[in-house]
Amino acid sequence: MTPSPAAARWGVAQIALAAFLWGTGGLVVQLVRERVPMTVPTISAWRLALALAALLAIVLAQRAGGRLVALLRERPRRVLAVGLATAGYQLLYFLAVTWAGVTVATVVSLGLAPVLLGVGEAITSRRAPSPTRLLVVAAALAGLVLVSTATGHGAGAVGPRPAAGLAVAVAAGVLYALATGWGGDLARGTPPLVLTAATTGVGVLVLAPLALLGGSPLLTTDTEALALLAYLGVVTMAAAYAAFYAGLRTTRGSTATLVTLVEPLSAALLAAVVLGERLGPAGLVGAALILAAVAGLARDEEDAVAVAAGPTAALPGVPHPDHD
Repeated sequence: MTPSPAAARWGVAQIALAAFLWGTGGLVVQLVRERVPMTVPTISAWRLALALAALLAIVLAQRAGGRLVALLRERPRRVLAVGLATAGYQLLYFLAVTWAGVTVATVVSLGLAPVLLGVGEAITSRRAPSPTRLLVVAAALAGLVLVSTATGHGAGAVGPRPAAGLAVAVAAGVLYALATGWGGDLARGTPPLVLTAATTGVGVLVLAPLALLGGSPLLTTDTEALALLAYLGVVTMAAAYAAFYAGLRTTRGSTATLVTLVEPLSAALLAAVVLGERLGPAGLVGAALILAAVAGLARDEEDAVAVAAGPTAALPGVPHPDHD
């Protein structure tokens, strides 16, 4: 069934919320590492494990355990693929940051995904994107570049292995695009919390062995570090991905990945508030471009829904062809 324009607009808002929450994760990881000497894979494993515990508790409380079992039984390969792509993207992104620097990792991995999905959707539909759509995409990507190059955290620094880091960032972008495309297919027929629990479980199975082999402390008694880890799991993973998958039910994959460019923007704004870092004029222009693009994307999704629904969609009492 074709979603309503209001549902399309709400889907974009849900994905923007997910991106905002993801953007707070980088700073929280830094704060954890300042308190305990955990490696990034270990922190990531904790993030997914705590998210899975919270998600399973909610799913069981809602008596939706049967839906989770049914999903794993009916579509195990797709759940495995989305979980592996999501976990792989996170690992490769952090590796790209280490090898090539924040700017290259962010611009390439986040910027490549919407381009790949946009090309894929154009090929599938056999229809070129509209000039308005291309303008919105260009504004979003330009905003991403400006924000990424203007922020702190060593954004202007080049890592020790720039060529390898660039290749890893490209791989991360491909996995991000695949996870979004495959995840959207699952999201349209699965409750968001159930889907998030299933794919997070796959991520735990992938990252737990890496944490064990990482050589860093696996446990801590630092209460502030534990609280930060809980925030990473419950807020930036469980809540954020549930919102993301909910939004994918009514939003095209290429649109979703463009909306998630709010992530580096929220990270920059949080760093400005918490760490006193300046965004600068270029960063402010980039922020404005991203926000304008997100507004344009919301409008574009509404227009796409209106075209798909046909002229009778807005008339009361006139059934849509998708309805029985």
